[in-house]
Amino acid sequence: MTRQMSLGLSMRYLGYHAAAWRHPQVDPGGASDFRHFLRVAQLAEAAKFDMVFLADGIGIRAKDEPPGSLCRSAQTAELEPLTLLSALAPMTSRIGLVATASTTYNEPFHIARKYASLDKISGGRAGWNIVTSWSDAEAQNFNRDAHLDYGTRYERAGEFVEVVKGLWDSWDADAFAIRDKESGIFFDADKLHVLNHQGKHFKVKGPLSVARSPQTRPILVQAGASEAGMEIAATSAEVVYAVPHELETGRSYYADLKQRTAKAGRDQNGLKIMPGITPFIGATEAEAREKYDLLNALVAPELGLSYLYAQMGDLSAYPLDGPVPEPNDPRVRSIAQNLLKLARRDNLTIRGLYTTIAAGFGSRILIGTATQIADEMQAWMEAGAADGFNICPPALPIGLEDFAATVIPELQRRGIFRREYEGTTLREHLGVPVPVSRYA
Repeated sequence: MTRQMSLGLSMRYLGYHAAAWRHPQVDPGGASDFRHFLRVAQLAEAAKFDMVFLADGIGIRAKDEPPGSLCRSAQTAELEPLTLLSALAPMTSRIGLVATASTTYNEPFHIARKYASLDKISGGRAGWNIVTSWSDAEAQNFNRDAHLDYGTRYERAGEFVEVVKGLWDSWDADAFAIRDKESGIFFDADKLHVLNHQGKHFKVKGPLSVARSPQTRPILVQAGASEAGMEIAATSAEVVYAVPHELETGRSYYADLKQRTAKAGRDQNGLKIMPGITPFIGATEAEAREKYDLLNALVAPELGLSYLYAQMGDLSAYPLDGPVPEPNDPRVRSIAQNLLKLARRDNLTIRGLYTTIAAGFGSRILIGTATQIADEMQAWMEAGAADGFNICPPALPIGLEDFAATVIPELQRRGIFRREYEGTTLREHLGVPVPVSRYA
């Protein structure tokens, strides 16, 4: 049987390009409009995507650096993800619904309850993207002056995830099968389990006040390539979003994470690794390049420079069409050196460098025909660098419309992507096993 590709659609804001809101065919107010997200989710479901995904931050992480940049960014106002996905659930029937929630600024019981509820509302289509939160902007919205240190955040996150999984095991699947009006017995007391967790960061008694999830538990998703993050992925995640830009980097990351998964005693096929790509698609390569150039021309210099500020320092005094200088007191020195290396390798000006970053918000950019895009995706699958992809359209909904109308049929023609859903739950779409309760 031909190996099948998994596909997620990232639908945050109006697309992944910094200037998406200025595109003539994009509604600039869409990120605050339920109808925008409903259209995107229904288009993705019609195209048979596994899931839609809402990345999230609990604060405006962009800064007004250089001055005048923040007011030019559309990535500042959006809808709260779980509220939005709960509204989308009855308006869709098959597509998975995945959202980010922070382990730093929530409690395990909150997360277990909310995602179990979404899973029941949607009939088994919920997923939780696990993040730790990293910005001072988020910390300052939650009684802190600065975010927790790296080690504490990830230590807390590891325990947090284990508590959530434990709470999701509170009820056996048939605990409520009795509901006997005559005897007055509502549930089988032997099938209720109290967690009684006591750890370094959390003390949680349980049980969860939501019956067992239709999927046994919602899908767990993780993003990032840090050592601590990869350990959480290997022990708990069923989907990992990755951002490698080169095939060999992708293969190394894929092999490393699959080996960690096996070492954790799990089936390697139970973890799907899905790199992010931002596709610009045309009937010809030249037409695809025109779409790329059109959006890049709409990036205001102040906004473009803000994408380099944290890594390269303030470059506003340098000519935009001149060479990229040495980093000026960067906050993230390793990333700064990588950006400088990229600029010198590709002979990029400052404008060229910031448009390269702003065009995909860090995801890998593909520019070409549907056949060329499908070739690249298939090559990564066959090379052992991906189990599927997280599609991050440059602008929504038009980027999704292009992908659904051209690349999806090409993938289906090759027999590497479904023509119809075979199951009803996200776990069935992904083909990952149902977890066994710790009380089984």
